[in-house]
Formats: sequence, structure tokens, C-alpha cells
Amino acid sequence: MNRRRFLSLTAAISALSAGCLRRSATGHVADSWHRVRATDPQWPSPAAWQQLRRSVGGRLTRVESPFACRSTADCVAAGQSLQNPFFLGDHAALTQSSGYADAWTTAPSVYAVAAQRTADVVAAVNFARRHRLRLVVRGGGHSYHGNSNAADSLLLWTRGMRDIQVHAEFASSGCGRAAQPAVSIEAGALWLHAYGAVTTRAGRYVQGGGCTTVGVAGLVQSGGFGSFSKRYGLAAAGLLEAEVVTADGVVRTVSPCANPDLFWAVRGGGGGTFGVVTRVTLGTRELPATFGALSAAVKARSDGAFRRLISGFLRFSRERLVSPDWGEQVRFGSNNSLDVSMMFAGLDRTQAEAVWQPFFSFVATDSELAVEAPLAVLTAPAQHFWDSTYLQQYHRDAIVVDDRLGAEAGNFFWAATRHEAGQFLHAYSSVWLPATLLEDNRRDSLTEALFSASRSFALSLHFNKGLAGAPPSEIAAASETAINPAALDAFALAIIGAESAPSFPGLAGHEPNVVLARRDAAAVRQAMTALRHVVDAPASYYAESDFFESDWQSKHWGANYPRLLAIKRRYDPDGLFFAHHGVGSENWSPDGFTRIARV
Repeated sequence: MNRRRFLSLTAAISALSAGCLRRSATGHVADSWHRVRATDPQWPSPAAWQQLRRSVGGRLTRVESPFACRSTADCVAAGQSLQNPFFLGDHAALTQSSGYADAWTTAPSVYAVAAQRTADVVAAVNFARRHRLRLVVRGGGHSYHGNSNAADSLLLWTRGMRDIQVHAEFASSGCGRAAQPAVSIEAGALWLHAYGAVTTRAGRYVQGGGCTTVGVAGLVQSGGFGSFSKRYGLAAAGLLEAEVVTADGVVRTVSPCANPDLFWAVRGGGGGTFGVVTRVTLGTRELPATFGALSAAVKARSDGAFRRLISGFLRFSRERLVSPDWGEQVRFGSNNSLDVSMMFAGLDRTQAEAVWQPFFSFVATDSELAVEAPLAVLTAPAQHFWDSTYLQQYHRDAIVVDDRLGAEAGNFFWAATRHEAGQFLHAYSSVWLPATLLEDNRRDSLTEALFSASRSFALSLHFNKGLAGAPPSEIAAASETAINPAALDAFALAIIGAESAPSFPGLAGHEPNVVLARRDAAAVRQAMTALRHVVDAPASYYAESDFFESDWQSKHWGANYPRLLAIKRRYDPDGLFFAHHGVGSENWSPDGFTRIARV
């Protein structure tokens, strides 16, 4: 440990032992080194909690795990619901991922404010600040870093804030910009519900997430890639205006002309960091005639053939897939397989098949390559792509309906994502791959890196999570957000992840296999090292990155980080909002309870 680090820790320990708490002339806590835990004498009294309950209209509840079952039948029923993301999202004690090996395990908050209005959010923020509580902000609950939960915390749960209003014309007040079609969405809404309002019922498109149960506000704050980002860019770039409750309890409207610095920060600077976003207004777009999905699988019979397959696919990608039409992913397996699971916009079946004809012609010329799953194409009218009634009639196997008693009509999630609900992560890592790697003079290096990485662990290339090939206007719009500029010229985001079945504390028979998790984590690290070797300045997507990422400030935000940190200091000087590897988190202990340096 270096001397500076030692002195910082020594000062923190001394302050804790002395119970140091000084206040500045402005009333801000100057040296609040430790947030209050439930076992501390400074924890709010029952009377204080009761006062908060009254101020939020009775919507303060104690958080109890659904696995603290009163009967065997209840426990069995709870266990059977673990792979239903709507079940997980409807419980204040649960998160969409159940943990991350050697990093975090889902832990219920002590209390939750089930907010239904902005005033509830203000009350919770003020209460947490005054009582020095660890505040957790949760909408959809899709955080791989565990930011949707924390023990000994107050949960600000926005699930009940779900109002959606579609506007034929919207213009931010005072900006002097032309009105445009838009949609205003409260913080607790899921993308399924946003698509239902905008696409199914209004015949428009709003750029959002691929998974139906991802929260709207969280995705926008992370940057906002979706299946069709090669065509429509980032969700963050489509933000016209937002309502944000900052750490001082003030409700602020942010836009290009009102609090523009905070507006920039919440467009890709990370959720739960600068304030609580209670409502977003996003521009909507014209729909293409169709959306579609395409799948196939090819297997190589030798390592040499697999190298040829990778190289041939990369050449095909440069020519046909780095375009506004295509998104989603291709997976390279350790068994020398290539699995295609892609989506497209604006093409019919014949056109989609024609795009892939050159690749399969190439495969047919190599006797050591075999098509294990022939090309399969699914198309649907774009307006019905998230229409549960249409999908159940024509594409029933593609979705899983929320069949719980009393479930909201129309709720479904994609069958292909079933394994993600409640998953326990062994490891997860990402790196953006610049489009220059597809050029003739660098393609061999990328081929070898992908092959070498796949010897350690399977990996996938997500074409929709890199903006190379997108319309210039979308790239320009994304450049005005806080996301790492590396995303702008990346043809794909490479992701390597390992996971197992849900592992929620208190649920017998669902304990994680720690030995396997650590073995997988080592293999993922080795694979990612091989892949990052060919990237000049490796960068990762904050929302889908390694919990243990080193130099995360640079990898997540690049040259944007100093500006983001300055905005954090302005709007949250005492660090009320904490997220693992979020802006300013380097000044706190990993659990967010102890400050080791000033923001």
C-alpha cells in the first residue's frame, strides 16, 4: 500500500472512531465519513419512520423476502417463479440478477418507499440525506453491479410510477426548438409498456432496450442501446427533457436549455449517480414496415477451419452487417461453433435472406464447415413487434407470457432471455471493437484474438451496441451524450459472461457453486485479455461491464469522466447517490457506506 493511500485510510479510521461530523457554513456535511446502519444508535427512530410514512401517503413498507416462506408450498411457488422477470420486478426484496461471485449478493433494504409521485421521491431523498442513510434507487432492477439493492438501506422504489403520455408535438420549454413527436415516460415504466404505448397503439418508434423488462429511466441514463441502435442510435441521444430530483431535494427540469450540464450527465453518465430521474421525454420516430429476427448455426471440424470461419464472417460483416439494418449478436463457441441470433429493421424475408447468401455460399465452399442449423427468418409488421396478442397468435414460441394470477394483461418476455431472470453471475466483461479491426490489414489480428479468446470461453459480438455503420446523424447525436466516445466508431461490443441458476439468500437448494464460479471467472478474464490485446485503448460499456474492472473511469467514460465528476460535485457534493463504479464512487468504500475521500 502506498503512503498516500495509507494516510487516507488512517484519517478515515480516526474520524470514525471519534464520531467526527462537522458541518459547513452552508449546512452541508463536511466530513460525514460513515452512513448509518440499522444496528447503529443513530438509525432513525420508529417515530421518524412513521413521519416518513405519513409524508409519502402510507407508501413506506418494511422489506421482506418472498423466500421467508410460511409454508413449504409458498417456498415451492416462490422457487418456481424465479425465472419470471416480472415476479422479480414486483418484489422490493429481489433484483433481476441474484448476485455476482465474490462481488455482491442480493440483500433486501430495511425499508422501501414505493413511490407513486415525484413528491414521494423528494420525501425519500430528504429523509435519506438528513439521516445519513444509504439510499438505493431502483426501477427495473437490471444492474449487473448490484446497484439495485443494498443491506441496511432505504430503497426508493419507482416501480409504481408508470404513467406514459404520447405527444403528437412536444418542445422543451424555453428552448426555442421546433416541436416534434415524443413520449413522456415515468421512471417505473418498463420498455415493454413504452413500446406498447408508442408502437403498438400509436404506430411510432422510440429507441429503447431489447429486453422487455428493462426499466426506461435506467436504460437512458446508461446510454441506451437496443436491438435497433444501428438505425436509431442511443436512447440517451433521443432524450428531449427529464425531471430529476437532486440530492438537495429540489425537483429540476433538465433539457438543452435548462440545467444543461445535468441534462448532459444523465444522458449516459450512469443511473443512480446524479439524482433520481422521475420522468423522461424522448423523441419518437417513424416505423419501418417490418422488424425481424434471423438465426443460424455453423460448426467447424478443426481449429484451422474455425479460424477460416471467423475470418470469413468478419469479412462478410464489414460488407453487409455494419449498416443501419442489422443488430443483436453472433456467438463464437469454444467448440468451434458460430451461432447467429440477429435482428433487422425494414427488410422483408427475401431481402434478409439475400443479405446472408454470400456468407453461406462461402461456408459451402469449405468441406470442413457444416451448417448445423439452417437459416431461419421471422418477420412481423413493425407495429406488432411488441404486441402480445399478435405474437401469441403467430409467433407463440418466441415469447413467454406472464401467467401469474392477476398478472397485467400483455406482459411477456422473449423466450431467448429466460435464463437471464435471476441469474447468478460468475463473471461479466465487455470491450468495444473499433470498425478499423475489420479492415484487411487488421482482420487477421482480430481473427486470431477471437479464436484465442474462444479457447478459454465462449464470447459474443453485439452489433447493435456499437454505432459504426449507423446514419451519420445518429452518430453525431450520440457524440453529444456522456457515453464513452469509443462506442461511436465500434462495429460491435464484445461480451464474455458466465452465469448459473438464480441464487437468492434464504432459498434452500439454490446456493451458488463457488468453485465453478471462480473457475469460470478465471477463464473469462483470460478470454477478455486475449481480445483486448488487439484494441489500442480498450473501453467497456458501463451497464454491461466487469464488476472488478480496473481503471474503470477511463474504460467507462473515456475523456468525458472529468466533466462528469465536476457535475457530480456540483449537484451531489456529499455523495448521497452511490453506485458501484459510478461517477465519484472512488471516494467511497465498496459498499458505499464509508467515505475515504472528499468528492
